[in-house]
Amino acid sequence: MTKLTLVAAFAVLAPLAALAQGAPGEHFITNWDLDEDGSVTLTEAVERREMVFDMFDNDQNGTLDAVEYGYFDETRAADMENNGGGHGQGGQRLQEGLTLAFNDTDADGVVSKEEFPAHTGDWIAMVDRNGDGVVNTADFGPQGN
Repeated sequence: MTKLTLVAAFAVLAPLAALAQGAPGEHFITNWDLDEDGSVTLTEAVERREMVFDMFDNDQNGTLDAVEYGYFDETRAADMENNGGGHGQGGQRLQEGLTLAFNDTDADGVVSKEEFPAHTGDWIAMVDRNGDGVVNTADFGPQGN
């Protein structure tokens, strides 16, 4: 992975910490809420996940193989170390929805460009504590665990 790709990936994945600063979930919302209305919709999450996929598909073959997913995992781990202190289950659910196991529907060891965004609805549902169909700061914090 090139240094520029790693820097760009880190910038996009930084919101995954969910609580870097401020109110629980605020950092995630700030970075994933594309229309800046205070909530992350399914449409916004799909768009952002497609961007993340493209960043890590280094050979541009439409799949994230074990090596590429390894870079993705390393970047998320570094992000959590730098920004994820005290996030509790809300942040863990965010991370779980990005794992290979969660996204590899056919269990072939790679995640295709179709598989990754296809699971966005399931991911949003995991984090959407109040069941309103969007993710906002109300879905985080002690009651969101």
